[in-house]
Amino acid sequence: MSTSIKPFHLAIQVRDLEEARAFYGDTLGLPQGRSSEHWIDFNLFGHQLVVHVNPAIGKQGQVNQSSNHVDGHGVPVPHFGAVLSMDEWAALADKLRAIGTEFIIEPYIRFKGEPGEQATLFFLDPSGNALEFKAFKDIEGQLFAV
Repeated sequence: MSTSIKPFHLAIQVRDLEEARAFYGDTLGLPQGRSSEHWIDFNLFGHQLVVHVNPAIGKQGQVNQSSNHVDGHGVPVPHFGAVLSMDEWAALADKLRAIGTEFIIEPYIRFKGEPGEQATLFFLDPSGNALEFKAFKDIEGQLFAV
């Protein structure tokens, strides 16, 4: 498998654009692209993430989540994120710990010693969207390992 992939586009709902701008732009450090009074584009590690305001969520509300059991953890569904290099993942995990991020699943190595071994972590944005960032020691051989 080649790691030279085309960027994806993902649009999600948020309860407040300024809150989302602060979270994705300031906290996560994602560069901002175009925006309007209803949406903001962010560069999510080369992919286009668009946050759209949904006033129906409410000022303190959150989007609905479910979870599935994976490797002894309740993985939130739906979720999204990016596959990073191990160095990028470790730097992000350190940054998130340093700012006091409340993790759904703390940073750890999943499937250790098995096909698909990966570093992973999960947390929520202020609107309740679940994010997962992961990394593989050998992305070429492990991303789609069975």
